[in-house]
Amino acid sequence: MKKEIQFSLVYRDMWQSSGKYVPRRDQLAKIAPVIIDMGCFDRVETNGGASEQVNLLYGENPNLAVRTFCKPFNEAGIKTHMLDRGLNALRMNPVPADVRQLMYKVKHAQGTDITRIFCGLNDPRNIIPSIKWAKEAGMTAQATMCITYSKVHTAEYYINLAEQLIEGGAQELCLKDMAGIGRPAMLGTIVAAIKEKHPDIIIQYHGHTGPGFSVASMLEVAKAGGDVLDVAMEPLSWGKVHPDVITIQAMLKDAGFLVKDINMKAYMEARSLTQSFIDDFLGYWIDPKNALMTSLLVGCGLPGGMMGSLMADLKGMHAAINANLKKKGEKELSEDELLVQLFDEVQRIWPMLGTPCLVTPFSQYVKNAALMNLFSRSMGEKDFTRMDPAMWGMILGKSGKLPGKLAPEIIELAKEKGFEFYTDDPQKLYPNVLPQYIQEMKELGWDRGQDDEELFEFAMHDKQYREFKSGIAKEQFNKDLAERMQKAGKEVPENLRKYLAKGQSDQVPSTKGASEDEMAAVAMALHLAQGKQHKEGIIELPNVHSTAWNNKYYTLK
Repeated sequence: MKKEIQFSLVYRDMWQSSGKYVPRRDQLAKIAPVIIDMGCFDRVETNGGASEQVNLLYGENPNLAVRTFCKPFNEAGIKTHMLDRGLNALRMNPVPADVRQLMYKVKHAQGTDITRIFCGLNDPRNIIPSIKWAKEAGMTAQATMCITYSKVHTAEYYINLAEQLIEGGAQELCLKDMAGIGRPAMLGTIVAAIKEKHPDIIIQYHGHTGPGFSVASMLEVAKAGGDVLDVAMEPLSWGKVHPDVITIQAMLKDAGFLVKDINMKAYMEARSLTQSFIDDFLGYWIDPKNALMTSLLVGCGLPGGMMGSLMADLKGMHAAINANLKKKGEKELSEDELLVQLFDEVQRIWPMLGTPCLVTPFSQYVKNAALMNLFSRSMGEKDFTRMDPAMWGMILGKSGKLPGKLAPEIIELAKEKGFEFYTDDPQKLYPNVLPQYIQEMKELGWDRGQDDEELFEFAMHDKQYREFKSGIAKEQFNKDLAERMQKAGKEVPENLRKYLAKGQSDQVPSTKGASEDEMAAVAMALHLAQGKQHKEGIIELPNVHSTAWNNKYYTLK
């Protein structure tokens, strides 16, 4: 009997690996029935990751979007799944236990069936509590192993990790190959070993196409006993995103697997709709380079999905480094030369920093450390002199146990700064907060929402939720959109033209509710000396998407 392989359309990650934002609620309502009509998907990734935060950033309610998108799939019997960062839940920094636990109750009530729980350090302590809470809420707990390629991350390492996660109650496993650098043969070895001991556990593979391994990896995973493969579709397949379902379906069918047929009429309709969303507004935040594959990612191991923010940060740093080189009478660097230097520096310092998997948020931390080292050298300074608090939190163990050993010079630097290493459960560092948020919502007259979903959103994304409620987020998004349309030579709609004539909003976002990561973004920007004083207390900062501040203006208070 032929083995069946199921497909999951990672519609959320297609967008967030390509650019910054995701479709609006009305757009999701249009595309969902067409995805269903394609007839080839047993699962769809509907939410999680940064998708809910970016809804707030463009002034929309993420709770309504999740309910709207999940409902048609629930009714059609297609399982919905979300991405969940374990200790960090749906943001870039650690989340108190009571908020994490509430998340699963809210997401299940909104229609999400499966939660994909990952930790960039692969620390079971950050995953296993979520397994318990997800199951208690009625969700399927899919524990995730972040795949990378290093002397630490061997097949044996992952086989042992799988045992710990299954023993911790995982109902499914996901191999999350976020950079697409997992070697096909190694992935097959891992899956075969797990299936030999646990033949009934569902294994889902998620791989990005950036370095070029993903199609071969999917075939190896399927041959080894994998059950579900994550795929994309045009116009957001390939490049640094995911393989297209058409190719993977044809390959597996030829290899003797049982796979569902694709309704190509519906595929083309979904393709056209997705393109219309790009043309509407989402394309203004999509870097064209994300549509290109590059083998340069094989060595550095950075995920393709962060290339947009990386290039934006690199462009800002490029001018600063060249200015420093020029002052010293040294040869200036081209952007490509600096990019290669950055990739080489990531590859060099990655093992020095404990070899965390290069996935959110740790990929940003390592990339930022490498970038700041290049800047420091151009200033004649020592390496690792400009690491922010979030980076130190990872080094010191406040996000979990690092997979590898820290370099002696990093340990010595920590001692020089008077820092202490932490080895206990990282969750203990972040006390419960829901009572404070409940009280504040009561004082503000804000409704806690259906199934406490507004309470959850406020506690999860404090700063962004406040700006959403005040209208600041919508105003800043409209201004950014109008400026991008004008720069692209597009006609700016009447309702957005007023933003071109406006300066900074009178309603300036404050740092209330900002996390350490967000404050670190400001510190990094000021290190680059790129801030421009607009008026008292207001600074215009470069793109710091990688450290979670996605708006353009901030007040330093």
